Amino acid sequence: MKNKKQSDENYLERCPIHPDGMNWTADENGIVTIDVENKGAMNRIMQKLIKKPKVSHIHLDEIGSFLWQLIDGEKKLSDMGVPLEEKFGEKAEPTYERLAQFFRLLEQYGFVSWKNSNSD
Repeated sequence: MKNKKQSDENYLERCPIHPDGMNWTADENGIVTIDVENKGAMNRIMQKLIKKPKVSHIHLDEIGSFLWQLIDGEKKLSDMGVPLEEKFGEKAEPTYERLAQFFRLLEQYGFVSWKNSNSD
């Protein structure tokens, strides 16, 4: 079993990409909104019964929006730490733990995938 430190280090070597068909926008302040289509039979039922929207809008915070816009298919998570620290200073600390946690959450929701991913 890998220890947490080794696991985080390996995770930071991954290169995130926006999944095909993922729609998002950034407002004039750089705040990102991800548009997620609610698909599937259960979602269609809920859309009719309780007027659930066909598209959910996920609003990222300032740090999340900054990181989202750094995703270019070339930068690894480890490459995103320095620009994050330069822009947000102490607010971004602990930088690399925060990066790993944020991208694990995005991955869990299907908002990012990985370039040349070998599932850890």
